[in-house]
Amino acid sequence: MNTLLTQKQIQSYREDGFLLIENFLNQEELSHWRQVITEAVEQRDGRKMPGSDKKMGEDDGINTESEYFGKVFDQMINIWQTNDAARQIMLDERLGKMAAELAGWEGTRIWHDQVLIKRPWANPTSWHLDTPFWSFTDKRALSIWVALDDATNENGCLYFIPGSYHETGFENQGIGKNMDAIFQVYPQLVTKSAVAAPMKAGSCSFHNGLTIHGAGANMTNGFRRAMTCAYMPDGARFNGIKNILSDAQVTRLKVGDLLDDDAQNPLIYTAGIQ
Repeated sequence: MNTLLTQKQIQSYREDGFLLIENFLNQEELSHWRQVITEAVEQRDGRKMPGSDKKMGEDDGINTESEYFGKVFDQMINIWQTNDAARQIMLDERLGKMAAELAGWEGTRIWHDQVLIKRPWANPTSWHLDTPFWSFTDKRALSIWVALDDATNENGCLYFIPGSYHETGFENQGIGKNMDAIFQVYPQLVTKSAVAAPMKAGSCSFHNGLTIHGAGANMTNGFRRAMTCAYMPDGARFNGIKNILSDAQVTRLKVGDLLDDDAQNPLIYTAGIQ
């Protein structure tokens, strides 16, 4: 993997709230990721999250408008917990180091991974923020998004509003049907220009969880597959939002408790420890 970051890349990320990295995976690595993720998805038999019988397209209590969202993308969360090969990929300390260098923290924990598959003719993903969904509150939280197929303007590549994370906050407007709903909360950003982020398969992007982003509709008869993972700093604390946590986990937690359960949020990198 192309995991070495330059100071110029880090500075660009911190200014814009996102960073594209071409040829992140070589062809052999890309083939391996595709095979592992395909097998992991098949093993789940449509179940969205470990320990839950909820299937893709069903109301999961996180997003509303489940009928619409069932046609935005197929989403499977935390395949690292249900597939050993996926675990080896997602817990790679090199990914944790990249996240730490971009975010400016000492230790990286996984919040959750996601397989995101836009089927042929899928609906667009409206402008939204990530971090307000999550069970911790940190302005540095970020995600990696790895293209397993070419992500193009035609099949639903990502779009970002550069620098928006400097002005957004933790109010959660969700992800609705209307592309412009986010600007009801942040009207000062409605005139900002968006940047398309088409990527060849094997390339990736990182984006801050408070960067306004979305994805277009899939206007083709092919699939657009991506593997993503959200990261949080070691030391993050529970804010009372359930998100992907189980009922049992939420029952055990109090607001302010450390989210340091390695079975749920593994520590994959600590600065100075190799």
